[in-house]
Amino acid sequence: MIYTLLLSLILLAPLLLYVTYMKNLHTVQNELFLKEKSLLIIKSMEDYNQNNKYFNYPRFERFSSGLYAKNLDPIFTLIKSDIKQLSKGYNVVDDNAYYMIALPKDKYFKASYLVLSNNISFAGIYKNAALILLSIALLIFSLSLFFLNRFSKPFKELNNKLDGFIKDSMHEINTPLSIINLNIDLFNRKNEPNKYLSRVKAASKVLSGIYNDMDYLIKHDTVEFNDERLNLSSYLLERIEYFSEVATMKNITIEHKIEPNIIIFMNQKQLQLLIDNSISNAIKYSYEKGIVEIILQRSNNKAILAFKDHGVGISNTEKVFERYYRENEQKSGFGIGLSIVSSIIKKYKIGVKIISGLKKGSTFTYDIDIYSDVE
Repeated sequence: MIYTLLLSLILLAPLLLYVTYMKNLHTVQNELFLKEKSLLIIKSMEDYNQNNKYFNYPRFERFSSGLYAKNLDPIFTLIKSDIKQLSKGYNVVDDNAYYMIALPKDKYFKASYLVLSNNISFAGIYKNAALILLSIALLIFSLSLFFLNRFSKPFKELNNKLDGFIKDSMHEINTPLSIINLNIDLFNRKNEPNKYLSRVKAASKVLSGIYNDMDYLIKHDTVEFNDERLNLSSYLLERIEYFSEVATMKNITIEHKIEPNIIIFMNQKQLQLLIDNSISNAIKYSYEKGIVEIILQRSNNKAILAFKDHGVGISNTEKVFERYYRENEQKSGFGIGLSIVSSIIKKYKIGVKIISGLKKGSTFTYDIDIYSDVE
């Protein structure tokens, strides 16, 4: 923008000088033209033979003229406008130019002044200036695009490399996460539950949640997410079970009241992100040994899904859906989970209501359309 502004000033300054110069030149040329024609009229009056009964006053297409008395009353004139505000010499009033010359006393039909007038127009100058301005605008646009591409090329290359690195890294992270979870499950099946392994698994699930958010951000513009018929009640129970170890790690109890067989039409991946981020945040911002309540019930043709914690609360509920916004910088996470939830609720026109009080906890309530073709 700075480059374009400087380039515009450099190119437009000569244009302004050109317009000013051409207007002044046109004005001088017009003054000389009227002065030259005044001499022709005076010469024709000098050549007039006093023996002739009538004087044929000269008429011209490009200007009008007239003879005026000392008080500027017309003796004979072809000028239609009032000239009493004029002074001797060259005058410009609005779009008209006037040239007033004093005549010898009582020599030419007792007239004191000869006045010539024509229309002075700068339309041709402005037209040329507009064409030049258009050319300058095209030049600035072309140069700006050229230099912008040159300036941005290394950043584009760096960005592409960074995108490739993130995608490769995400792919590499997924494999060890899956191995960790699988081997912990196998170990727990053959041995007594181990609190240390439970903590490892809870941590890996937290990491999996972050991975899912990042993976969705990378792919959501390129991958098509198809909707399907889902049993929200049973799927919600699965996700609560999944987060049970995460809650146990903080000594938090998840209590739920879920009405069975509530069917919705939605993409499962996006539903998972909505539920997982809501549960994860409820656990994250709850006090230790606290309670997280999850409620699902019908209300007419809506499924009312609520997540309630009894934790630190939210000071600014209007900002929680903004990307990278975090109420508490000490908490883990990148501030992207709820921004993903926001994009999902906008896509499916899901209503959301947030009630929160500092040190009293928060309640996130979503109303989702129930699938209308349930048998």
